[in-house]
Amino acid sequence: MLRFTEDHEWLRLDGDIATIGITAHAAQQLGDLVFVQLPDIGSKLAKGDGAAVVESVKAASDVYAPIAGEVAEVNDAIVNDPSIVNADPQNAGWFFKLKLADPKAFDALMDEAAYNKLIGA
Repeated sequence: MLRFTEDHEWLRLDGDIATIGITAHAAQQLGDLVFVQLPDIGSKLAKGDGAAVVESVKAASDVYAPIAGEVAEVNDAIVNDPSIVNADPQNAGWFFKLKLADPKAFDALMDEAAYNKLIGA
């Protein structure tokens, strides 16, 4: 099950671990990514904290923690090859995995229909 944020992040929940990345819409708006900086494993993030940074040929942008938790894993593949995010943003292009402080907070995020309405899709 996917959930989305107004900041164009997606989350996929597996138990109390959420895999987080940017949406296809965000990747398209940014253009070709040339740099990705990910959070450190073990970092504790509050909802809204800057968690990662992406740079494209157009702009630099922060990726925010959509929910509170502790960074359990990062996707080093996208650091080495940021184009993975453009090619497959909602699968292979994931950014980090977060052990959620409160898994119920996941349910408060937007579902796909609400996100599509937000972006006018």
